[in-house]
Amino acid sequence: MEPSSPAQPVVAGVVAALVGFASSFTVVLTGLRGAGADDRQAASGLMALCVAVGVVAIVLGLRRRMPVTIAWSTPGAALLVTTTGLDGGFPAAVGAFVVCGVLIAASGLIPALGRTIAAIPAPIAAAMLAGVLGGLCLTPVRAMLEVPAMAGPVILVWALLYRFARTWAVPGALVAAAVAIAVTTPAGGLRGLDPWPVVEVVAPVWSPPAVFGVGVPLFLVTMASQNVPGMAVLAGFGYRPPLRDVLTATGTASAGAAFLGGHAVNLAAITAALAAGPDAGPDPSRRWIASVTAGASMIVLGLGSGLATALVLLSPPLLIEAVAGLALLGALAGALTGAFSASEGREGAVVAFVVTFSGATFLGVGSAFWGLVAGCLMHALMRRRAPAASPAPLTREPAPEPGLEPALRREAGGRA
Repeated sequence: MEPSSPAQPVVAGVVAALVGFASSFTVVLTGLRGAGADDRQAASGLMALCVAVGVVAIVLGLRRRMPVTIAWSTPGAALLVTTTGLDGGFPAAVGAFVVCGVLIAASGLIPALGRTIAAIPAPIAAAMLAGVLGGLCLTPVRAMLEVPAMAGPVILVWALLYRFARTWAVPGALVAAAVAIAVTTPAGGLRGLDPWPVVEVVAPVWSPPAVFGVGVPLFLVTMASQNVPGMAVLAGFGYRPPLRDVLTATGTASAGAAFLGGHAVNLAAITAALAAGPDAGPDPSRRWIASVTAGASMIVLGLGSGLATALVLLSPPLLIEAVAGLALLGALAGALTGAFSASEGREGAVVAFVVTFSGATFLGVGSAFWGLVAGCLMHALMRRRAPAASPAPLTREPAPEPGLEPALRREAGGRA
């Protein structure tokens, strides 16, 4: 075996941060603006998320000596795109962000709450996520129809890189978009844009429709699509950080970042493999350096949040949404597979997907919440009918290992 360089985990951490930031910051900015943030508030939210991600990754990495990579909730940001016209505006969304952070932290402190969330049928949670992602993933098609000269090269670059260098597909598409923007921006178009970091404090407004329509679905999406697979990725490489530490740290950081416009931070699910796997060096005991380096790099990247926002402002909104949609195609494929691959529970998953994808609002509460409720009700209805259809005793399918529920059982047993 070729000896590794001492710099290998450092390089892996920098790459993880760059890929995580470039692959999804457009989703974050699109989501925050969809929730009612103005340009300064969106830039502040992006910076707050970068700092929160960095601080938590550094603290957990140093404390546990494990590559605990942290990220913002990309599916959660996609959820925010559907909250256009939220009653109470962005302050109400910020109040929902605070509630989401408190619920995440409470899941670590109160095992029963975590077990309740883990008991939501996996197909229902996956279908809700697919319904949230579906609309945004259609934007590349719309962009090809409305701005083909700009969207065409972006999609082509993404497709070629996805085939030959998948990790860099979305960053490459972003570079192609930046080139297209630079070519089409008139001379002097950069004047008046502030590339410096922005800090904008937003006082939260406590609105029940925002809490149930944004805060609760954001919490559920973040737990189901980020923290659960994030724990699975770490366990797959032999690391089992205490779930209580992870949830309390990310929940507290989420609640704090909310006052500056950030929505939620959590375990990384994709870039976690870059820091926990062999790319970070052959010695597993030194890979924690990669996650710490990734955290420090994210803080540095947060200083460029103003520049990132300026790039978004210069482009046609649909073009940036198209890049965000390309970034989420993989997540959509995974969610659809999780929702419909098994025949059991498929009816509830279909209902959850259709209601969520509809974008319908009822009692001021968004479709993601109602999709989850409708899907769970349908699932319960079909399970009630199952004994009549088959006299054989029902066996409960074991939860996949590793995940949130097994981790909660292990920690509860350890504290008993």
